[in-house]
Amino acid sequence: MNLNQQPHMASPYAPPQPGYQMYPQPGYGAPHPTQQYAPYNGHTSLYQQGAPPAGYSPYSGFATKTYAANVLSDSFSSSPPNLGQGRAPPVSGAPPVSASDSYSQYAQGNVQNGPPSVPSQPQRPPVSQSYAPATVHPGTQPTYHQPYEAPTTSVQQITGHMAGMHIGGPAPNLAGSTYAPPPSSQPMSSAAFTSTGPPNYTPQLASASQPPSSMSMTPGPPPSMYGAPPTSQPSFPGAPTPPQSAFAGVTPAAPPVSQQSFPTGAPMSQPHYSSVPTSSSQPSMGGPVLQQPPFGAVPPASAQSQFPGAAQPPVSQPSPYHSVPPAAAAGFPPPGGATVTAPPRHPGMQGPPFANQSMSAPPASQPNHTGAGMPPGPPIGGVQGPPPQPGLQGFHPQQNGAFGQMRPPQSGYAAPYPGQQNFGIQPPPPAAAPPAQKRLDPDSIPSPQASETQPVQKTRHRIDPDAIPSPIQVIEDDKANKGSEPFITGVRGQVPPLVTTTFQVKDQGNASPRFIRCTAYNMPCTSDMAKQSQVPLAAIIKPLATLPPDEGPLHLVDHGEGGPIRCNRCKAYMCPYMQFIEGGRRFQCSFCSCVTDVPPHYFQHLDHTGRRVDCYERPELHLGSYEFLATVDYCKNNKLPQPPAFIFLIDVSYNAVKSGLVAVVCEELKTLLDHLPRESVDEESRIRVGFVTYNKVLHFYNVKSSLAQPQMMVVSDVSEMFVPLLDGFLVSVGESRVVINSLLDQIPEIFADTRETETVFGPVVQAGLEALKAADCAGKLFIFHSSLPIAEAPGKLKNREDKKLVGTDKEKSLFQPQVSFYGNLAKECVAQGCCVDIFLFPNQFVDVTTLSVVACSTGGSVYKYSHFQAQTDRDRFLNDLRRDVQKPMGFDAVMRVRTSTGIRATDFFGSFYMSNTTDVELAGLDSDKTVTVEFRHDDKLSEDTGAFMQCAVLYTSCSGQRRLRVHNLSVSCCTQLADLYRNCETDAVISYFAKHAYRTVLSSPTKNVRDVLVNQCAQILACYRKNCASPSSAGQLILPECMKLLPVYLNCVLKSDVLQPSAELSLDDRAYLRQLVSCMDVAESHVFFYPRLLPLQKLDVEGDALPVAMRDSEERLSRAGLYLLENGLNLFLWVGSAIPQDLLHNVFGTASFSQIDPNMTSLPVLDNPFSKRIREIIESIRAQRSRYMKLMVVKQDDRLEILFKRFLVEDKNSSGGASYVDFLCHMHKEIRQLLS
Repeated sequence: MNLNQQPHMASPYAPPQPGYQMYPQPGYGAPHPTQQYAPYNGHTSLYQQGAPPAGYSPYSGFATKTYAANVLSDSFSSSPPNLGQGRAPPVSGAPPVSASDSYSQYAQGNVQNGPPSVPSQPQRPPVSQSYAPATVHPGTQPTYHQPYEAPTTSVQQITGHMAGMHIGGPAPNLAGSTYAPPPSSQPMSSAAFTSTGPPNYTPQLASASQPPSSMSMTPGPPPSMYGAPPTSQPSFPGAPTPPQSAFAGVTPAAPPVSQQSFPTGAPMSQPHYSSVPTSSSQPSMGGPVLQQPPFGAVPPASAQSQFPGAAQPPVSQPSPYHSVPPAAAAGFPPPGGATVTAPPRHPGMQGPPFANQSMSAPPASQPNHTGAGMPPGPPIGGVQGPPPQPGLQGFHPQQNGAFGQMRPPQSGYAAPYPGQQNFGIQPPPPAAAPPAQKRLDPDSIPSPQASETQPVQKTRHRIDPDAIPSPIQVIEDDKANKGSEPFITGVRGQVPPLVTTTFQVKDQGNASPRFIRCTAYNMPCTSDMAKQSQVPLAAIIKPLATLPPDEGPLHLVDHGEGGPIRCNRCKAYMCPYMQFIEGGRRFQCSFCSCVTDVPPHYFQHLDHTGRRVDCYERPELHLGSYEFLATVDYCKNNKLPQPPAFIFLIDVSYNAVKSGLVAVVCEELKTLLDHLPRESVDEESRIRVGFVTYNKVLHFYNVKSSLAQPQMMVVSDVSEMFVPLLDGFLVSVGESRVVINSLLDQIPEIFADTRETETVFGPVVQAGLEALKAADCAGKLFIFHSSLPIAEAPGKLKNREDKKLVGTDKEKSLFQPQVSFYGNLAKECVAQGCCVDIFLFPNQFVDVTTLSVVACSTGGSVYKYSHFQAQTDRDRFLNDLRRDVQKPMGFDAVMRVRTSTGIRATDFFGSFYMSNTTDVELAGLDSDKTVTVEFRHDDKLSEDTGAFMQCAVLYTSCSGQRRLRVHNLSVSCCTQLADLYRNCETDAVISYFAKHAYRTVLSSPTKNVRDVLVNQCAQILACYRKNCASPSSAGQLILPECMKLLPVYLNCVLKSDVLQPSAELSLDDRAYLRQLVSCMDVAESHVFFYPRLLPLQKLDVEGDALPVAMRDSEERLSRAGLYLLENGLNLFLWVGSAIPQDLLHNVFGTASFSQIDPNMTSLPVLDNPFSKRIREIIESIRAQRSRYMKLMVVKQDDRLEILFKRFLVEDKNSSGGASYVDFLCHMHKEIRQLLS
């Protein structure tokens, strides 16, 4: 259903069942009086009977969408408002079945969340307002509406629970039964009705001075349907209601803002209000409910035994947030903001509950606190009734979540309240009572009157992950909406498709998103607005990105000896934004407004629109990206460069020889040298090569073509490195092929019996640098290194791995280099254009932090193969090596980013060196590297002109040609925050956050870094809530449409190994990942933080399409499934223990699960379509990534499964990382603190 259209009021549902329409439901011995109340449609202190005034609109502010799941969006609706009538019971569809899902309190489908809606009862007002209760007849139980709100008292009121979350945006197409509730065709019963709140809505006390949250849960206007009066037809309790205008529920009172840490607290997977124990068994989601005792029956002993005592441990791991109720994620719709709340049960309905409903209710003797004159509920002894359903136990309707349990006062509040849930504080032990629990388990909180009633069995509840924003749904929606048509770049400020969408780009004046992606495509006009929103303004630039064949290579423009046309003042290059004036004789710079004369040879007349008549003949006048051929003025020392060189430096110490590394490298180089980079496929590469081997000393090789055999020269004095030969060291592969092959054959033999275990590293880099200096050219060093350099030499290191420092203030020292030697050496390399790539093969600590300084400062890469063995790791290493040698690359590069007046580039992230504040210097720049640039305001921007940026990269091509690559991008500017939030790209924001955080660990403890990230994210969302969303209850979490995945992705960054490592992760691994992420592009950082999980058992072997990915959570794995998970570095094939026999045979060629070899790194080649298709998928995934991923087969319950589960990022992890649901709750708490 498209929530921008008028929602269906009745069509998806069957005709009403008897007893539904006018709500009279007999209780035990007394009929219900029929009272009708109009739907609540605004923020008033109490309900008003009848229809509101004509023309009443609940919201008149910024246009947003409100879903029944309480979803606010910044979209507009063109549909007429229609509040509709109450719907009949749903009859179609069933919720998705997930292997280990329990019944959740949030079902899927366009149905109502929480308790059954009954005709409205006046809501208790705050203390300053009068209270008008409904007439109550003794001995009867009135039917009245159950708001999602706890009752108020004369001193306190319950502030908004997170009953409804607002997520803006269009709804996905919910065709089919994916989100539909299960049908219920069972007859009505006459059990008296008690409304329980949504299982996870936990009341919290707030001071009386706080305004009440909006108190309605009756049907309001549908998502974007504002402006028309609602009908006076009341909703009925047993059917789904139309989308709500507001899910004002009870929201947890948040602890002080200073509580940035995430202490362990109440389990988020459980309801926080329950007064009865949990059944030890859980029904699986979507399936039949497990056997329930008859009404009033005694639960199993396991349930009784825990009733007064300590809490039953939760099924899932406890939440790390001690003061966040599970309801914090309550009303989230599925991606796109569709309504996914649960259908209320009618008081008399029998049969299994809907997927989100409670299986029990509070004890019958609980006091009803909704009105002073309410009679007690009828006794339940001996009454035969339906199986327990939420609110069906014959008790009085309760206000949401407060069931009369005696709880201690909450810290910081005036007095205790009977229904208050305790978060984060320990209750005092009650006098003459069982010992107080150290932490309240929501499933075992005793009721004050527990002795008067028998405990009722109930099931444990948890937030339905399908009811909160799904990354997969957003990705699939984007593919459907933007994947079919080309992305045309001519529109200023246009947000491109997501990185997960395959799309074609047509360059019409702005750079392709393959080259530049921005965090915001509509920049705030002022710095104050930028500070208020806290949205980072940054661009992730990948200057040499590889383009698909249909987008072709960039045009190369040659302006002759005069060189490229530039602005006289700011030196910006000619681009489509330059404005020609005075008949084409001059042009005005769009960056600095300076007017520059057009050179005579470049002059051309203008047409009637003021554009040059040759506009479309010159790439620089109509394209966003192009290249200029640079003149000698752009070259070092004003002379054209030499072709670059590749030098291979091979560790021949004992460890390297024993592991098989030396033999593998030498064998591969024989063929790899035929595939060195070249300008075109036809011509021969002009790159020269040289070879060095080393342990404690260095061996140089003369491979001059005139020699019959290669010559070795040994340099044993490594304290002052020099190159012992000039002629014959760097040679052309074509000329010296025979000598080179001879050398590569001899190296493994020469060092086969070595016993030298010590190595050097600093002198190795110096040797390559000196060789390039001697040849007067730029180049690249490929260093194959195996151990910590402990031999006496410059750059000697010691083992400093100390896991005791992890998590302390001194942890930052582990990310800083041991010595300054390598930093100084890196500066020399950059000056010469010497790029360094390091391939590490450690068996123990090698100090990646220190060794990688040279690679990170020169634009190089680090590759790491721990415990390398030639048999198992050969493919991964050789594929990485081949790609590293062959990929397109520029040498001796300098990059500068120019911006129009009003903003400037202030900060840079990536692998490079900066000697000043503007120029990014890269000894090497390959097609995988990105540079992230942050912008700040230095003046006001104009909405009319927008903002411009130009990235210019000067580099030497692999043939020795000096070139200028130019990328231009224009973005819009806005004075309204709503426009900013509509045009953000979450993937780019997360990429920026990760890079900024990973650099900050050099100077701050990781805990502080995590806290800053959480705070900034909360400020972004709080600013949106305050300035862009329609007025609503504080209990609603409102997320901007384009940022609704910000919490889940940010949680993945917070849980990453750099910021929150597991105990077994080494310091080297963290340093390796840290430098790797610093220069990732948006596509790679996206899959790195949120891995792709493909259900291969759903594969269509006939078609080319991949199965739709799944969310990264263990509960979504089926024991009968086969899943492929990849994150750009790792590739897992998870095999369920109940995998079907035919699938097992087709993929592995084995007859049973136990016969699968968990050590295999490639699938057997079998002659069947399924085997062939899976192997094709694996290869295509590997081809998309810059690093080759070694396949790891993980059998269910095998030892490797622990490693696999670390990549299921929506779950809580072993190192303390929160689950997605828990973190969403925590973010809501943070946002509410900021708003209050």
